[in-house]
Amino acid sequence: MTTSQEELLPATRRALLHRIAVAQAEGRAPSLVAAVVRDGRTVWHGSRTSVDGHAPDERVQYRIGSITKTFTAVLVLRLRDEGVVDLDDPLEKHLPGTRAGEATLSELLAHTSGLAAESPAPWWERTPGSLRPALTDVLGQQPFPHAAGRRFHYSNPGYTLLGALVEELRGAPWEEVLQREVLEPLGLHRTSVRPQQPHAGGWAVHPWADVMLPEPAEDLGRMAPAGQLWSTTGDLARFAAFLVRGDDRVLSADSLLEMRTPAAPPEAADVAAGYAYCLGLEIRRSGERLLVGHTGSLPGFLACLTLSVEDDVAAVVLANCTSGPLVSAVGADLVRIVAEAEPRIPEPWRPMKHVDPAVLELAGQWYWGTHAFALRVTADGLVSLGPLSGAGRRSRFRANGDGTWTGLEGYYAGERLQAVRRPDGSVSHLDLGSFVFTRQPYDEGAPVPGGVDPGGWRGIG
Repeated sequence: MTTSQEELLPATRRALLHRIAVAQAEGRAPSLVAAVVRDGRTVWHGSRTSVDGHAPDERVQYRIGSITKTFTAVLVLRLRDEGVVDLDDPLEKHLPGTRAGEATLSELLAHTSGLAAESPAPWWERTPGSLRPALTDVLGQQPFPHAAGRRFHYSNPGYTLLGALVEELRGAPWEEVLQREVLEPLGLHRTSVRPQQPHAGGWAVHPWADVMLPEPAEDLGRMAPAGQLWSTTGDLARFAAFLVRGDDRVLSADSLLEMRTPAAPPEAADVAAGYAYCLGLEIRRSGERLLVGHTGSLPGFLACLTLSVEDDVAAVVLANCTSGPLVSAVGADLVRIVAEAEPRIPEPWRPMKHVDPAVLELAGQWYWGTHAFALRVTADGLVSLGPLSGAGRRSRFRANGDGTWTGLEGYYAGERLQAVRRPDGSVSHLDLGSFVFTRQPYDEGAPVPGGVDPGGWRGIG
């Protein structure tokens, strides 16, 4: 991808710069860098720093903390797509003897395994990984404070186990597999396990005084798959574009859609906050916009990668301080500024090239009981079914090639839609997961469950 500052309007560029300037000043960050991606290309980069003449550019490395988990999740999904593992497999099937083998791969990816949030003391983020040489050192004596599958409970040790799984099945260290299977194909040449010059130093800023303390940059050892990586705004901008579009050398667009789909039962507070966890990615609601990505933090660093698939806009924000600016809010604002100031121009509407008359016959109005629905046939080869007005169950459906369709989202995801025909070939009704849709409300000529009163429709009198 190339960087073109001129692709955004001057007013938009100034609004972006103003937002990160406020974040750096009010958050008291030694430096803060950011990038914006639109239509798969980096269109803006900005930075603010406390050191005159040393504004970091898109090649300066910062530590990205738990954004590392998204990279690890990509490696696991690759194993699944190759048929090496199934996400419902228990860990024990592929990596025996961990004492956490009952957890499934999907539970580990979604933080629903029941594992503890952290490894036993001392605090792993600020101590050498050599203190935890084995998985048993990472998990401790009581690794499961919760029952598996019942709740979302963020777990760094869970991603350590996923990294160990990758090593076991690939026969190579996690970092070598990551380099070979993800970083090199995507051209992420400034993303690495250990810092490479030029890189920012990590700082702790005193909460009550404008002074700083250097933070240690520990090698996390076994915990590396949970938070080790260093990267740049340039590389993470490329990674953000990949997370939307996919790259068949690494992971397909369909698998990335699966990664972006909520997979964990949220806590009540998460529901209120508009937050959900997927498979190595987070979803946050920001106003009316859904943002997908991940945040990260390690002593001395804060990081955020966030994207709006609908707007095709992504943002990366990196800072070198232990606490300070709320980078997730900054990233959300950068996406909003571009999406609202320069909204995405839709592709021109184009009619279908070919349409099956048997499918076209189904288009139009249908009734589930007395609820009015519309079935539409769209140029992408799908059909959609949804209420004529107001909220309600709706979904798009993909053709199965045998005259049936499978729901792609919402209540009808995975459910089968079928047009049931009479002996003369005319359509009697639609069957959708046992629901009967008819051309008229409670059509007496269709097999409405429970039957239709023979007296028909009537008033009161």
